[in-house]
Amino acid sequence: MAITYSWKITSVKKGNVDALQDVVLNVRWEKIGTDEQGNVGKFSGATPFTAPHASAFVPFNELNEALVLGWVQAVVVDSYEQHVNEQIEKQIDAIKNPVVEVADKDLPWA
Repeated sequence: MAITYSWKITSVKKGNVDALQDVVLNVRWEKIGTDEQGNVGKFSGATPFTAPHASAFVPFNELNEALVLGWVQAVVVDSYEQHVNEQIEKQIDAIKNPVVEVADKDLPWA
């Protein structure tokens, strides 16, 4: 099954650390997968960050989604990314092959 993935930042937590103002400390994100038939699965995650070295600090009002996604994607790698993709695939599979619960009154022997 071919799945196309996209990412989205849903929120950030920021705070002051030492002399740095509005440091991004936590990012909430979603990875969305869409198959060829338009079925969608989604994984929501949160990634914590420590304060950057002052020389690498980017002021909050200069951030853009691509930059922050890059920070997240640098952490969501290897087995973690595999886990995320598997959860998305399970959601898509559940859409394609739904499991239906049959109540007692609708059982063949009822």
